[in-house]
Amino acid sequence: MPDPAVPPTPPVLLTSLLAREDLSLRRIAGPEDPGTVVHWVHTSEMADPYPYLLGGELLLTAGVHIPEAAGSGTYFDEYVSRIVAAGGAALGFGVAPVHDTVPRALVAACETHGLPLLEVPPQTTFSGVARAVWQLMAQSRLSELRRVTDAQQSLASAASRPDPVPSVLRQLAQRLGGWAVLYGPEGAEIAGAGRRPGKEVRAALTRLARVVRPDGPAPPTGATPPTGSTPRTGATGTRPTEPGTAGPPNHPAPPTGSTPRAGAARSGETRAARAAAFLRPDAGGAPASQTDPGRPVPTSATDTAAGTHLAAYALGAGHGFVLGVASPQRAPGDHTVVSVAAVLLSLLTGEQQSGTGAARSSALVRLLLGAAPEEVAPLLGGGRWVVVRARPDGTGPADPVAASALGAALGSALVDPAGDVVRVLVPADRAPAPLPGWTLGVSAAVAPHDWPAADTQAARALARARATRTPLLRHAPRPALADLVPPGEAAAHARTLLAPVTAHPALTETLRTWLSLHGSWDRTAVALSVHRNTVRQRVTRCATLLETDLDDPDVRMELWFALRHV
Repeated sequence: MPDPAVPPTPPVLLTSLLAREDLSLRRIAGPEDPGTVVHWVHTSEMADPYPYLLGGELLLTAGVHIPEAAGSGTYFDEYVSRIVAAGGAALGFGVAPVHDTVPRALVAACETHGLPLLEVPPQTTFSGVARAVWQLMAQSRLSELRRVTDAQQSLASAASRPDPVPSVLRQLAQRLGGWAVLYGPEGAEIAGAGRRPGKEVRAALTRLARVVRPDGPAPPTGATPPTGSTPRTGATGTRPTEPGTAGPPNHPAPPTGSTPRAGAARSGETRAARAAAFLRPDAGGAPASQTDPGRPVPTSATDTAAGTHLAAYALGAGHGFVLGVASPQRAPGDHTVVSVAAVLLSLLTGEQQSGTGAARSSALVRLLLGAAPEEVAPLLGGGRWVVVRARPDGTGPADPVAASALGAALGSALVDPAGDVVRVLVPADRAPAPLPGWTLGVSAAVAPHDWPAADTQAARALARARATRTPLLRHAPRPALADLVPPGEAAAHARTLLAPVTAHPALTETLRTWLSLHGSWDRTAVALSVHRNTVRQRVTRCATLLETDLDDPDVRMELWFALRHV
């Protein structure tokens, strides 16, 4: 669960609020830390505002609660110390109408306790300050959303490239301005991109990756955690509290991002050192390599080493892959950007390691190395197959996403988006059905060695489907009179008869399509995606070369039989 003390809105830098000319706020005490942030604004005239603060507030007051003799006692010291204990980010003091100036004792107390003190001029209302904070939050949120959206588009585009994993890592490293690395199931670096950090940071990130791996180390049992916090993980969604940062009992600790106070945390020990102690065998209890099968495995973990922010994400495929990132700073939206990359890499690594994906890869490699289709077909499932040729009903070729969706609808991942037509190899037991937005041509069910012939059948079926405006057309071979002629003799006769036109593939295909569509000029033009006058010119040219009358039904029948054998 998210920490209820931290609001979902992005914090506002105190320096950004001071830069607003319409407010004219002026810092008059406290540290000038550029990292001080404000989570919200609260107005209170209570002498002890502690019970009403959650932490991270810019507390506004006009000093109504200040007694007359406050300057000579400990009032201001106690007042400021309570604000600091509650985790207040800063104090704004209005110099009208109760006080003409900010009390000197209050300035001294803020300097002592390290609390930024702002002077609010008379013309600036407290509601105006609150409105300015909300405006800055809205601007920050909008900027963050735009950045995340741009990153999502870039990562998705990278995942569609021929080298998807390195491309996603390069794009992620560029977006974070750091280093992105993919760890394999054994913990070795498979691929990395970006500015490679030093040895200390890489070692810390490797240890952090072990925390989110399913077979990673379990926390030491029976041992007291070292001083400070252990690496923050996503196992429970809670945030450990470091010693010294919490307020009195029953009061929430200041939210992450508020300005550290003096004595808030011990120095001399980095989070990386604490993480090392957490993972080291000599940290007490069980050795670091020991695993607890019953422990909840976190999906993510964060840490800091040598001033570098580290994060590790377990990829969801369940094969032990881990995404690690190291960046010099952590900006709003970084977690969302890295999460998108983790999802994409989960799909990519899951596909690579799945049995189906590995079988397809093996089949492709064997085909490229000269194996026959019937030898690799068992890797794809065996049996008989149909070839589906599909063309989108709209203008232009199908994009890769639409082609993949078509393959999913047909029940096959063997998709080839080639120009205007998408080819899909589908097991014969998955009978294709008409799909909205597509025109389909389906071949007869064939054995693997007949795949090329089936592709030709699907192409002709698609051409007829487009010409007749039919959503799906199947090639349905059946015994015919021409089958009584031995195939060898029929092929020899076809070569002799069609020799004058077979040297021109465009003429041969035009004649075939024109005859299949019963001599329709318009339908043939649609099927071939050419002008009807081009069809007339080609058919006339065929009649001239063949020295025959194409209006004679006997001639058409003989040519049709011959075209079946070329």
